[in-house]
Amino acid sequence: MNTFLPLGKYSFGMGDRFAHQGKAQLQACILATKLGANFIPVWNKSNREHTFIGTEPASTRGAADAAVKALGWTQPYHVDADHIRLETVDKFIPHSDFFTIDVADSIGKAPPAASLAAFVTRHPELIGTIAIPHIDQPFHTTREYVENIAGKFLLAVQEAGVIYRHIAQAKGAANFITEVSMDETDSPQTPPELLIILAAIADEQIPIQTIAPKFTGRFNKGVDYVGDVKQFEKEFTEDLAVIGFAIKKYGLPASLKLSVHSGSDKFSIYAPMRRALQQFDAGVHIKTAGTTWLEELIGLAEAGGDGLEIAKEIYAYAMEHVDEFCAPYASVIDIDKAKLPSAAAVNGWTSAQFVNALRHDQKNPEYNPSFRQLLHVSFKVAAKKGERYLNALKKHEVIVGRNVTENLFVRHMKPLLLGQ
Repeated sequence: MNTFLPLGKYSFGMGDRFAHQGKAQLQACILATKLGANFIPVWNKSNREHTFIGTEPASTRGAADAAVKALGWTQPYHVDADHIRLETVDKFIPHSDFFTIDVADSIGKAPPAASLAAFVTRHPELIGTIAIPHIDQPFHTTREYVENIAGKFLLAVQEAGVIYRHIAQAKGAANFITEVSMDETDSPQTPPELLIILAAIADEQIPIQTIAPKFTGRFNKGVDYVGDVKQFEKEFTEDLAVIGFAIKKYGLPASLKLSVHSGSDKFSIYAPMRRALQQFDAGVHIKTAGTTWLEELIGLAEAGGDGLEIAKEIYAYAMEHVDEFCAPYASVIDIDKAKLPSAAAVNGWTSAQFVNALRHDQKNPEYNPSFRQLLHVSFKVAAKKGERYLNALKKHEVIVGRNVTENLFVRHMKPLLLGQ
């Protein structure tokens, strides 16, 4: 297997739309580390987000470096070119050392017949009875089954190989971390399917350190996991077993871990994840893209005055363009328009009313998941405000930063690894 930049056992992907919350985010990692939950920070921002906001990858690197210097962080940290493709990767290469390779568009497309036949011939161990430690029942597969699954995923993995080698040639294989995203597909991968995918990744000589499979349920933007928690725990646990098996079978990096990444909060599945991670002594990569942007809005609203005014203006504009903003995220939001307050009503809200509706506190009767999801996908409105929005973040840095840190540390890091 190729050389690679190692990734720590527990890593936390932190989106920062406007590159102003690096210190507040890093502070959450510092607090968690003091309690024994050592998260490696990974700042992630996709090409789509840069395009919407009008920023460049250098800004993400600059913000991360500045936060690390300001707080004296001495552990590793990384900058993720999130959901990267071959046509967009080049501008990220100088600034990123973590690449989430997104090949969702190739999943389900047929690979060349010769390469499919060669893969199945090369892996007779995938056909028949497969017993994986820590999974109760062995799996029984046929050649036809392996051909069908490889036919769905092989081309995507081969494309990931092309992108990986492109980055490696430009950057050097020892200088970056590779994640492969397989979560944007119709149905969850079963353990045999994940094993086939990992065998194909090994064939491509990709030193993958995190893989994001598809899980049962919905990971809607900004809100809690929606689905059968027990089924998720079963899938997550079995995926960990498959990864452990594949590391030994195919020589994949020992640091290979599951990645659970989406713009959602995952409160109800953190306890099941923690149990499974403890069972296998396994690592995990978590992403919470977008929640920092919401905490900025909460902080501005909490500050009152001009901060609250900006928050209300953003919501009013979002309501005027609700269909436009929701369309690109239709598969990952579930908004009940009947539960969206009118812009006029929100304009009359107090600071506390806005904060209570937006903050993800399920015990608060004023919390409004539809309100929260709409604002989650409306970050481009803040970008349109330009310096006015950024200046408000600077003016209210203390209040905004406190909310950003508390959200990551209290609602995500502690329940995931510490059970608190």
